[in-house]
Amino acid sequence: MKTFSVLALQLISLIGWAIDSYPKNELIDIRHYHFLLEVNDSTNVISGEASLSIFFKKPISIFSIDLASKDNSGKGMEVIEVSLNGLKVNHMHSNEKLKITLTSPAKANETLTFKIKYKGEPIDGLVIGKNKFGDRGFFGDNWPDRGHHWLPVVDHPFDKSSVDFTVIAPMHYSVIANGIKVEESYLSEKRKLTRYHEEVPIPVKVMVVGIARFAMEISGQVENIPVESWVYPQNKAEGFFDYSVSSRVLDFFHTHIGEYSYKKLANVQSKTRFGGLENASAIFYSEGSVSGKGKSETLIAHETAHQWFGNSATEKDWHHIWLSEGFATYFANLYLEHVYGHDRLVQEEKTDREQVISYFAKNPAPVLDTTITDLMKLLSINAYQKGGWVLHMLRHEVGDQNFWKGIRQYYSTFKNSNALTSDFQRIMEEASTKDLSGFFKQWIYKGGHPKIGGTWHYDEGSKTLSIEITQDQTGSLFKFPLDMGVGVDVKTLIIDKKSQVFTFPLASKPAQITLDPNTWLLFEGGITEK
Repeated sequence: MKTFSVLALQLISLIGWAIDSYPKNELIDIRHYHFLLEVNDSTNVISGEASLSIFFKKPISIFSIDLASKDNSGKGMEVIEVSLNGLKVNHMHSNEKLKITLTSPAKANETLTFKIKYKGEPIDGLVIGKNKFGDRGFFGDNWPDRGHHWLPVVDHPFDKSSVDFTVIAPMHYSVIANGIKVEESYLSEKRKLTRYHEEVPIPVKVMVVGIARFAMEISGQVENIPVESWVYPQNKAEGFFDYSVSSRVLDFFHTHIGEYSYKKLANVQSKTRFGGLENASAIFYSEGSVSGKGKSETLIAHETAHQWFGNSATEKDWHHIWLSEGFATYFANLYLEHVYGHDRLVQEEKTDREQVISYFAKNPAPVLDTTITDLMKLLSINAYQKGGWVLHMLRHEVGDQNFWKGIRQYYSTFKNSNALTSDFQRIMEEASTKDLSGFFKQWIYKGGHPKIGGTWHYDEGSKTLSIEITQDQTGSLFKFPLDMGVGVDVKTLIIDKKSQVFTFPLASKPAQITLDPNTWLLFEGGITEK
């Protein structure tokens, strides 16, 4: 491994992490959450009791948890009490932080469980209201850092934990959440308690409950993993049909990437603001995802891929979101390739390439853009389509066998953990035995793509084909393999200069010359006959 790969890339990734504005407390680690929530139909106010099991790495007496404060309208959370072992603990709640002060410092390597009683009407994060059929519901919608609007948490993906959700709700509601249902108790004629347990550590961004009138079907099973469909009863036939493809999707990823981390996969029609939200083991889709026409297969593939990339192998820093969204984009395309053939992959990649080119014209930023402070702006063509294209080109760079070897090793290494871009690069270098520092530098850490120009000429006398290729983009040059379609043959040229001329002996004039005939390169431009 060259010096740049080991030192410069580590420096870049550390800079990217360092400017993440979230104030990480590396001295504590949340090991488990248990949220007891009570909801009702007479008000949007929720009552909560959260138990947080916190591991202290060093002795400290003051630490903070994220929890939204009340705003001027009166919405937000009010902390009623914080306790430890039944004794009240001093706390202060303001500016979206719950600051807890201990009488005696916690000991190093000690785990303490704090209880936080609170209530309030969520400003965000928990969507409360009527669905398209007029039925009331409650849907967690945490991404990226909106979970703290209704839950006391460390609202950043670097801190992952197991979680229990216990929900007390009116009898006519069903409850879906992360993990498996471990209890359903009837408290009275009008109210019941439902509890779910997720033993695998997950980030808060994908911790959720859905409380609504549902029709539920177990649509299939993959390696003893039940695949469930939760839809509004008014469109259950359409929803069960649209979501039934999920078993085939789950089987593809489970077989090709590695073992699925969770004990169920539920697909849920919901009120999420997104087209789909990849909550761990309980994916929430928009109301419009149900049509009865089977139009959500690509969306289902994307959100299911997130169960491996984003939920299990989670970005350690928000700015490395391409490790989640770029992966989900490309692996959805790989699923489509598996089911419908290579031409379908080519079609998807061409569409994505056009979007990347158009986006760059107005947003000349790299995939890993550490200047972004508004987390919602991380959801861009760069993170999704360009991130996916980076993986597509990487597959071509290292070959199919090494690509899948590296992907499986990356997932195995960071399963239920966190990773940075430098971690993924290292794994792919080990799998392919290639130095990929230049590849990652130009495609992830630098914005843009090659803009290719060129001409070709065939000399009948010498039976020689001459090709001139130019890089016409502003800024720095790229180094890349360029496949040339010469008639029915494909020749690969290594491009690394502003202008290069290549000559080949050729028995006859080719009918045409095409750039990138098999769609492996992110570029714009073309070539003409001279």
